[in-house]
Amino acid sequence: MAASPGPAGSGGAGTLLSPGPSGFAFDSGLEIKTRSVEQTLLPLVSQITTLINHKDNTKKSDKTLQAIQRVGQAVNLAVGRFVKVGEAIANENWDLKEEITIACIEAKQAGETIAALTDITSLNHPDSDGQITIFTDKTGVVKAARLLLSSVTKVLLLADRVVIKQIITSSNKVLATMERLEKVNSFQEFVQIFSQFGNEMVEFAHLTGDRQNDLKDEKKKAKMAAARAVLEKCTMMLLTASKTCLRHPNCESAHKNKEGVFDRMKVALDKVIEIVTDCKPSGEADVSSVTIFTGIKELKMNIEALRENLYFQSKENLSAMLDVVLEQTEAFTDSAYTSPKHRERILELSTQATLELQQLTSVWIQAQSKKTKSIAEELELSILKITHNLNELKKELHSTATQLAADLLKHHADHVVLKALKLTGVEGNLEALAEYACKLSEQKQQLIETCRLLRHISGTEPLEITCIHAEETFQVTGQQIISAAETLTLHPSSKIAKENLDVFCEAWESQISDMSVLLREISDVFEGRRGEKYGYLSLPKPMKNNVNLKSLKTDKPDSEEQAKIAKLGLKLGLLTSDADCEIEKWEDQENEIVRYGRNMSRIAYSLYLFTRGEGPLKTSQDLLHQLEAFATEGLKLASSVQAFSKQLKDDDKLMLLLEINKLIPLCHQLQTITKTPSPSKVFLKVDKCVTKARSMMAILIQLLSLCYKLKKKLINSFQLQVESRWVSVTNKDPMDGRS
Repeated sequence: MAASPGPAGSGGAGTLLSPGPSGFAFDSGLEIKTRSVEQTLLPLVSQITTLINHKDNTKKSDKTLQAIQRVGQAVNLAVGRFVKVGEAIANENWDLKEEITIACIEAKQAGETIAALTDITSLNHPDSDGQITIFTDKTGVVKAARLLLSSVTKVLLLADRVVIKQIITSSNKVLATMERLEKVNSFQEFVQIFSQFGNEMVEFAHLTGDRQNDLKDEKKKAKMAAARAVLEKCTMMLLTASKTCLRHPNCESAHKNKEGVFDRMKVALDKVIEIVTDCKPSGEADVSSVTIFTGIKELKMNIEALRENLYFQSKENLSAMLDVVLEQTEAFTDSAYTSPKHRERILELSTQATLELQQLTSVWIQAQSKKTKSIAEELELSILKITHNLNELKKELHSTATQLAADLLKHHADHVVLKALKLTGVEGNLEALAEYACKLSEQKQQLIETCRLLRHISGTEPLEITCIHAEETFQVTGQQIISAAETLTLHPSSKIAKENLDVFCEAWESQISDMSVLLREISDVFEGRRGEKYGYLSLPKPMKNNVNLKSLKTDKPDSEEQAKIAKLGLKLGLLTSDADCEIEKWEDQENEIVRYGRNMSRIAYSLYLFTRGEGPLKTSQDLLHQLEAFATEGLKLASSVQAFSKQLKDDDKLMLLLEINKLIPLCHQLQTITKTPSPSKVFLKVDKCVTKARSMMAILIQLLSLCYKLKKKLINSFQLQVESRWVSVTNKDPMDGRS
């Protein structure tokens, strides 16, 4: 549960108040696992710290007395309001009523005690000598403060249990309705039950989305995101797979397809409940094994610790740690997809690491018996050499995995196999189905292996979890596409079977797009560009943390509108990946065209995240500011390309100008849309803006590719002219040209 015993300093309330001059420190003994609870406590902690740590001057000015009284009254008023909320929660939750009520009474009493002890307006008057105040009873105020913080924390954590209970109840509803859907035999009954299921899934998505944002533990947050992604994507699959089964009740592949969806959703629901209740099924291991990057990090820390303590480690232990790292690199060297160049470099660095550790061990043993300056310097040199080698190995592994992933994503960007499967299904060609099913299985294995390599170099636990989720998704979805294609091939005229295959293919394409985003995030972490962004709730009155699309309202977009925006956003995300690939080709990364193109790609990526309810953009105003900036960068790019075109021949110049003439009007149109007030549906404005941005990104990719080729052509042409002149000069007859 959210309120569980935990040691101080383990992320619990005990870390919230540090000892002041009075020696006051607060430790509730309860671990706080959500940001909303922590953030609700912080202002109260701050006010109490102010009271406890005031200076006990003999002479107390009126200003000091008034300030102390104001803080005391503010604490008491805040506690009063808090208690009313707590009592309301207690009245709605009978199972927790007694616990919450007792904690509220304690909080109220403590607040009143603090108010009485800080009531010191008449302290400087002679008739107030017998008055007990914060100055005369420091122990009393410390005791009241501890009781107050402890009781408020209890109320907050009990309120948190209410939220957990809501999620469990919602999950049980979803599960019960799913079980009814599994057994349904008629279309009419199915439509009726699915409508109820849809409403329950929306409620569950809201509750779990709020919870995900509120969790402090980034690893749990990532697990929740993965489970919620499965449920979100599987809801549409469940609809079409169930309809296909009802239309073709005797089709084995249709039943297999449907069962796969239900099974996956049930596992995802179980995962969510495990996360919110903080319990793990017995015997379940955590993330399968330590990654190579984690192993390298630990090995380096242990080696560097020798500077402080020569007896900190044994040579056997360091040798065993290196063996584990090198054993795991075999996943890279044994992979059929690793290039010979990368394989050779990894093996070379691995051999070098073994030799460097042997050298370090030799010097280390000498340093333990000889305390000379030269030995100390030799030890330092050995430490530097092996840490440098491990860093190089880390870089090489990162380069191997990311290059493999980028090449694979680019190779499968056109989804040729999926298109072929759809075509063979409509044609009813079973022979061709077997051929393309085999190709999809090969592609699936490539992607799975790439996800495993990416996990090793991901750099953070949340990204590790995302890699595992991607691997599982490719594994399951690949098989489901084949069963859906088989159903269509057996029933080639079935519209519902065709729709079902389309939905599973879209899920595959979506996961390919997600993998592209994952690749970028892994590179950001490796290059130190990552910045955490949090959005969390306020308890005990849970607020709906609606996705960004809903923050745009005057009016609420319906499910069809949200789906349309999400689809547009997905295409925008894919285009940013293509743009980045074009940008990476340029040797001169400071070129103006590259710089403006990169800026456009970054802004487009933040727009894509917005359509998913993620990223730094939170409101419609944020979105409009970014769109204006996007249009401005587009005009700057157009100006730079125009300047570059002046160096070109007429035919080449014309090609560029045609693309620029497409881009400039779009930039102006986008600026107009963002600045025009829209009293009607905001959804339409977002739809227009994202559509324009997508068109601009498509032109950007064309321009980047074209400018790169023309620049190369220009350089080559110039070099040929220089060479030609040089040959002309060197071959000239010295007697020629005499006057």
